Amino acid sequence: MFEYDRGRPFLRRARGVMTAGGILLACFSPLLIAGPGEAQPAPSAATTSQKDVPDYTETRIAELHDKMHISEGQAGQWEAVARVMRANAKAIEALTAESRKNEQSMTAVEDLRAYQEIVAAQAKSAQKLADAFDVLYQTMTDDQRKLADAVFRQYRQNAMKAGK
Repeated sequence: MFEYDRGRPFLRRARGVMTAGGILLACFSPLLIAGPGEAQPAPSAATTSQKDVPDYTETRIAELHDKMHISEGQAGQWEAVARVMRANAKAIEALTAESRKNEQSMTAVEDLRAYQEIVAAQAKSAQKLADAFDVLYQTMTDDQRKLADAVFRQYRQNAMKAGK
């Protein structure tokens, strides 16, 4: 989904370190969705286009809904989380697409500023999603919380392995 850093080794490494949490919360990557021991590879930047973003996000929303056993009584809180996920994915993809469009003519400083905008948007997206998810989390049963905790823990472990 994020082609921005392709061909830029410094930014590729920085993205892995600085945005693992932002990416996690912005669109619930497949590693997050995978339950313990079920790591799923993220689609490559080359295979995820602007057209694919809604499908990718909708797939993640459905998978997370299923993995956390969201009940009918939690539908309102879940829909708020899903709306934030959709809006976040759309916002990040728009910034990324704009950067890709101009990447051939950007100076190094413009390139870094564009990357800074993307990271800032990811942080803002993460905050919005954390707020929405917190409301849902408060309605979860102990079993659901354990599932959610395991999903996040597995993502963190996979992200740490990938960052090495």
